[in-house]
Amino acid sequence: MNIRFRLTDHPGTSALKRIVTLHGLYCLIATSLVFPAVSGVSSAVAEERQLGTKYSPLDDINRDNVSELEVAWEYHTGDIISTPGLTSFQDQPLLIGDNLIVCSVSRKVIALDPGNGKERWVYDPKSPLGGSNKCRGVTAWTDKQAIASQQCATRLFLGTSDYRLVAIDARTGKPCEEFGVKGEIQMEASKPMILPGEVSALSRPAVVNDVVVVGSSVMDNQRVDAPSGRLLAFDARTGAARWAFDPIPRDPADPAMQTWQTAPVNGGGNVWSGMVVDEALDLVYLPTSSPSVDFYGGDRPGDNAYADSVVALRGATGEVAWYQQLVHHDVWDYDLPTPGLLIDYPHNGEMVPALVQNTKQGMVFIFNRETGEPLVPIKERAVPQKGAVPGEKLSRTQPFPVGMPALVPHSFSPDDAWGFTFIDEWLCRREAETLSYGPIYTPPSEQGTVYLPSPSGGADWGGGAYDPVSHVMVVPLNTVAMIVTNTPREKSSYDPRGPMDLTAGFTFNNAGAPYVTTIRPFLSPLGAPCTAPPWAKLTAVDLVKKEIVWEVPLGSIEKMAPLPINWELGTPGVGAPLITAGGLVFIGFTLDHQFRAFDLNTGEVLWSSELPASANSVPVSYKYKGKQYIVVPAGGHSMFSPVLSDTVAAYKLP
Repeated sequence: MNIRFRLTDHPGTSALKRIVTLHGLYCLIATSLVFPAVSGVSSAVAEERQLGTKYSPLDDINRDNVSELEVAWEYHTGDIISTPGLTSFQDQPLLIGDNLIVCSVSRKVIALDPGNGKERWVYDPKSPLGGSNKCRGVTAWTDKQAIASQQCATRLFLGTSDYRLVAIDARTGKPCEEFGVKGEIQMEASKPMILPGEVSALSRPAVVNDVVVVGSSVMDNQRVDAPSGRLLAFDARTGAARWAFDPIPRDPADPAMQTWQTAPVNGGGNVWSGMVVDEALDLVYLPTSSPSVDFYGGDRPGDNAYADSVVALRGATGEVAWYQQLVHHDVWDYDLPTPGLLIDYPHNGEMVPALVQNTKQGMVFIFNRETGEPLVPIKERAVPQKGAVPGEKLSRTQPFPVGMPALVPHSFSPDDAWGFTFIDEWLCRREAETLSYGPIYTPPSEQGTVYLPSPSGGADWGGGAYDPVSHVMVVPLNTVAMIVTNTPREKSSYDPRGPMDLTAGFTFNNAGAPYVTTIRPFLSPLGAPCTAPPWAKLTAVDLVKKEIVWEVPLGSIEKMAPLPINWELGTPGVGAPLITAGGLVFIGFTLDHQFRAFDLNTGEVLWSSELPASANSVPVSYKYKGKQYIVVPAGGHSMFSPVLSDTVAAYKLP
């Protein structure tokens, strides 16, 4: 295979290379903490990927012939943004009509010929760079009232880093002039921003029955009174405002206010990872995040709904149909990191419309998506209270799914310390003994607390994929530990204007809170992780039997270690799998630049191809002129690797 990919090292390469050992591999864990996640579209039902299942019914490429896959074409977006710590190519391409749509890291929308990858048109929304340069996809909508040949009869919606909503024609890429003001709407944050890009729209909008709904990314841990994660909804034809929903309740009459012991001044709770839609029920499902700030909640006593919840809103009005909070009073940054999977689930002898929610804690919750009723029972269990910082007011219990296996470890003690050698294992154990540790939900402390799972999961952005035939869900999981320390502000020497030292972790100012938070990977002085491998894995779960079918390490440390050692120990990442009817699971995700095809039944690797950079994206499959294609964006992630690319790679059979 001869792939002529374009590579680059950005200006921060020399500095980053000093930490691209096993130590540097773990810098990705805090990426979500610093910066704010098919063929054609039917007008009668939600676009297939708005269901979130990441399943393709195509089977021309299957277990028997996947080893013959070859490069069909490659395309370069021209976007390699060289600012360290900011860029990740997290797109999920979309086939709409005769165009394959790609969204680059600078949020340019590009239409390609699906068969040869040649560029047809480019739309540049002039989205400012800086903050977080990424595009997590665009959404298509077809106007049932329009003539098919009419301009903008089918249109694409995308958000921008300066918090605009843009609508363009899906055939030509030209702005839909009748939408908003010349094809765009300048959205307003819930309060004035004090930092550029404090509120942005990086994930694709959702469309439910002619209403386009936009989530947001809100910079984490900057201030207690951050802007809220308010969702905004607009008429998909005209851009007229339809409704707004604030996941931090402000109305005393809102039932969720009962979960706040004081009127909230906090923000956040935003939907940064995307949404899924059931148009037949007129419902849009939100995976909300934690309130501000992530690691201290003394100023927000109570359970803090609608934060850290699955919230079902009525598309027509924005009213809450139901919600289920999955983390009470979050001080672990256990946001819901991925939209749910909308599936038909066998329950009590019938098929029930369901929503499957993966979490950073490696828990799997399943709900009736019409009523919110748990289809897997939920039990409130007592969780640790000891060690919380003065002023904190923890929830005494947290919800756990009953009977569904935990997909990642849920506790840590010094006896769990690990090392490549006796020396680093001993050093890890010695440090662990100085820290706070214990079961999941052990709170952050002044001495430092071992978080396992970490704020990067478990599951993270991208989430799982679902096979409707076998009822198997496949999900990539991070399984490393972090140390979180809350230092009283008067004892902290942190200067928010100073340089960021990735080797020391990340420190957050938390303006308005009495504590400054530091989060760092739990590593030995030799740079090795202090928890046992695999440090990332791919896990298949039978959702009906509630059993793990198989799990395998995901990724080799070859490109991360000081020496090129091809050990399959797992490399943490972000991204999602694609399941096909051919019995295959395709996924990038890893830091070793590999794009792999696994056997859905066994977890065996049947094929792999080396990409120019990590594929922290969502692969897709489509059929075009009689040929099935597999397409994956591969651009790397500048927060934890100096290797960036602008590549979209397509594969097919000979």
